[in-house]
Amino acid sequence: KMDDNNKKEKEEIEQMTATENRCHEESPPAQTITTYVAVPPDGGWGWVIVAASFMCNVIVDGIVFSFGVLLNDISHEFKISIPQCAIAGSLLSGFYLIAGPFVSAIANRYGFRFTGIAGSVFASFTFAISSLAPNIEYLWLVYGVLGGIGFGMIYVPAVITTGFYFEKWRALATGISVTGSGIGTIIMGPITKKLINHFGWRGALLIQAGIILSCVLFSALYRPLKPIHVSVSNAEAEEAEEKTQLPLLQRIKVARDQLRKADSTVSIENEVGITAVQPTDLNKFLKANNNITYPTAAEVLHASSNEILSKSQDSLKMKEYLMNKDNKAKSEKRISITGCPEIAVKIEQNHTDDCEHLKEYLPDDELLSEHNNDDVFSAPKKQNKSATSTILASDVRRDSITIKYRPRTTSDSSYRSRRNTLTKLEAGVRPLYRDDIFFQASLNRLPQYLNSHGSGLDYTMSVTRLPTWKDVQEEEEAKCQLCPEAVRRTLATMLDMSLLRSPTFILFASAGFFTMMGLFVPFMYLADRAVGNGMDPELAVYLLSSIGITNTIGRIVSGAITSMPGMSSLVINNIALTLGGIATMMSGFSDSAAYQFTFAAVFGLSISCFASLRSILVVDLIGLEKLTNAFGLLLLFQGIAAAIGSPIAGMFKELTNSYDSTFYISGGLILLSGVMCYPLNYLKKWEENRAARKANECINS
Repeated sequence: KMDDNNKKEKEEIEQMTATENRCHEESPPAQTITTYVAVPPDGGWGWVIVAASFMCNVIVDGIVFSFGVLLNDISHEFKISIPQCAIAGSLLSGFYLIAGPFVSAIANRYGFRFTGIAGSVFASFTFAISSLAPNIEYLWLVYGVLGGIGFGMIYVPAVITTGFYFEKWRALATGISVTGSGIGTIIMGPITKKLINHFGWRGALLIQAGIILSCVLFSALYRPLKPIHVSVSNAEAEEAEEKTQLPLLQRIKVARDQLRKADSTVSIENEVGITAVQPTDLNKFLKANNNITYPTAAEVLHASSNEILSKSQDSLKMKEYLMNKDNKAKSEKRISITGCPEIAVKIEQNHTDDCEHLKEYLPDDELLSEHNNDDVFSAPKKQNKSATSTILASDVRRDSITIKYRPRTTSDSSYRSRRNTLTKLEAGVRPLYRDDIFFQASLNRLPQYLNSHGSGLDYTMSVTRLPTWKDVQEEEEAKCQLCPEAVRRTLATMLDMSLLRSPTFILFASAGFFTMMGLFVPFMYLADRAVGNGMDPELAVYLLSSIGITNTIGRIVSGAITSMPGMSSLVINNIALTLGGIATMMSGFSDSAAYQFTFAAVFGLSISCFASLRSILVVDLIGLEKLTNAFGLLLLFQGIAAAIGSPIAGMFKELTNSYDSTFYISGGLILLSGVMCYPLNYLKKWEENRAARKANECINS
């Protein structure tokens, strides 16, 4: 019986070898496997976007951080306490962070330009009607909650779009963009005070609404980044195959793994567009999964077999159909694999026995099943059943990847097919499908970028996750859907609670929560405390400007220091938070103007490090693949902290009739967050060792 099995296996291998040779002789010409990726231009219009993002940050953060200037006037008119009034400003600062994950999902589907313009109009409207507020509860809801959501719709595109346009110069571009926050703090405090003096607080809000409306113009400058067409032709695959010549059985083994990598659909004539297949174990609520369960463009087009086998393969598969212009008597299917030398298996589709024969070599029956014409990008309703279908891929060298734009043809039908295909594939390029979209520092810190050897395309493909075929279909059909897949997939990524199983992330997120609880207290109460202690109101407002000046300088300096070899971002963050917490607790020791301005300068410098190093710390501690997930949860947690921190601290002022206790609470929270960050590196190493032990136990068992 064993001899019979060996004989049968030998006959099958001989048949496949003969089939491979026939496919080489009869294969259609110049077939190509393709996908679309958005490669940042690192300049050009990108600098216009940097300027637009800078101005949006100036306006949004400037208004958020200057709310403390409005406290006395609003509280006097409504005859309420300062902490009650501060709730409106706290809700504004909290909800523009809480809205972050949801705004990111909207921007991923509808683009930065639409999201920014819609947010600008909405925020401007909420500020305008806030000027008509009859009571403080109205301000809490309209100014705080709704205004915060509008600000979030301006803030998130301003943060993301800069990184989407830059790679090589990302550190410089994002550095320029985020300094708008400090500049806004410098200028908006005095401006708001002048407006109150001339028009009252209601008039000031109305004018601020007009200023916010200018963000419509800045958001309109967020020009969508066009994807480029990346393809690997079978000629290149065959050249690579001739050089490597792996044994057939080894190629079959790699084929079984690699065919799970992507879902591909015909684009035009002899080109094949690649999309990802939806994993089967979906999030039950969102019906989508975290981005890391989908393949990258690099994995599909030219990842090595070792890299492929190390990824999650169960959620990926490949289905490919390609029409041949020459009608043949019998239909053939040629199957090749990305990530390994090309192998070909011819299937007589009119005979089910041949399909059954290949089941043991391929991942599942679906790969060999007949597909309806509707599953094809640009195939007509009626197709010749003898059309040749091909799956093509190869383990190609980096320099054999070709990048090209599809030229228009003179044929109207061909042009429409190309145009529709381009529309669908462009729809598949989503900003939030990039693993590094929230990374705001130099990419030279990332192993993925260093391993690309300076090739921007290689790096971009390695961090760009493919959209699913359903995602592309939804874009093409342009139907009004409550929650499209591009939105659901982003939410599933940013709000994936499985990250809370990591002790490192829990500690880091808890530290960030306490930091944000204390961070907004000086912005809210510093000027009012100084006026209560005898400082001229016109001078006290410049305390906020002092915070903004050193905040701007600190962002630049901390970015430059962390880019130096051997400098630890975590150490700098810990020192900054410790000094900031101690300085805040000691801020009430003297009422002199010099002392208060010194405190403001030290505080601004310390919080700048926390803000600018956040994405770097996430990548260092958790990894680039989990950056988007971590950022979404951090925005959520820190938004809640910002919303409750200032009112809670203000309650102690009412209880003690002094701001000293308020600043003790604020400083203590910031100091606690700094202390909590000290063991993060040790906890990370412990967590890695624990994971390694569990992996070894699973292997040994």
